[in-house]
Amino acid sequence: MKQILTPLRFLALFICFGFLQNINAQLSEANYRIYSVKLGKEVSLNDIVEDMANADVLFFGEEHNDSVTHYLEQKTYELMYRKFGAKTTLSMEMFDRDVQTVMNEYLQGSIRERHFLKDARVWSNYKDYKPMVEFAKTNKLPIVCANAAGRYSNLAGRKGQKALMDLPAASKLFFAPLPYDTASGAYYDKLMGLSGHSNTPDTSKKKMPVMSMGGFSLVTAQSLWDATMAYSIAEHLKQNKGQKVMQVNGRFHSDERFAAVTQLKKYRPKAVALVVSCGSDAAFPNIDWKQYLSLGDYIIITDPAVPKTYKD
Repeated sequence: MKQILTPLRFLALFICFGFLQNINAQLSEANYRIYSVKLGKEVSLNDIVEDMANADVLFFGEEHNDSVTHYLEQKTYELMYRKFGAKTTLSMEMFDRDVQTVMNEYLQGSIRERHFLKDARVWSNYKDYKPMVEFAKTNKLPIVCANAAGRYSNLAGRKGQKALMDLPAASKLFFAPLPYDTASGAYYDKLMGLSGHSNTPDTSKKKMPVMSMGGFSLVTAQSLWDATMAYSIAEHLKQNKGQKVMQVNGRFHSDERFAAVTQLKKYRPKAVALVVSCGSDAAFPNIDWKQYLSLGDYIIITDPAVPKTYKD
């Protein structure tokens, strides 16, 4: 069923965006703590950006409804632009490769926002990402629509990579080259122990089965997303020398340097990646950093008292 963008829905989006702006205006360093695993101490957001001078890709792993995380993503993006200027690129799990043209048309000001929202198939919590998209548009910065559409991951999960190989050549431009690597080792174990992971790249309640149910392979489907995001980043780096890419994705796609981070090594072996794992902890601000050290290069713990942008 097509989603109709009625005036009432636009009003709702405007109100939600205003709510987000109001929260962001009240946030400060008091609402988060950042820990450098390498340095073994708490650091600032600017320290992460300074570290990007020696890296190519910053994987910013988020919890999709964390208000503080979205505030930090925007701040990080702005700081990267301040330091690296036009060499700054935003790459996003939240947009699929097959809407890259729509994104480009919007960023250059050719199409209206209402057409962009519809044709780019924005997530239901797009208000959380809109500030970054608008910042890119204002400053004429590129955005990489990095993900594979849900229809392809669903097909891969149901029928395997062979079914993807049978698709028309034009369709194969919208996901990682075949065959792609699937999760193995500790990441495979992590997937199999999952209590449920989204079956669409949206924020709906629908969950993937934990194990292979009815012939559906979680590993094959999930790995297509990871491989495609990594491939999209690698292709952008290949075509744009010296770029600094900030990749925004759910933390499951980058925590412990698994998933998309591991896949990037296949497509761009020399690319240097920094991993940020960001989420809340009920113990905030009294954080036991030891329990998080394996998650990334930088761990950000946010204040759970700050209202979420939507309920789980």
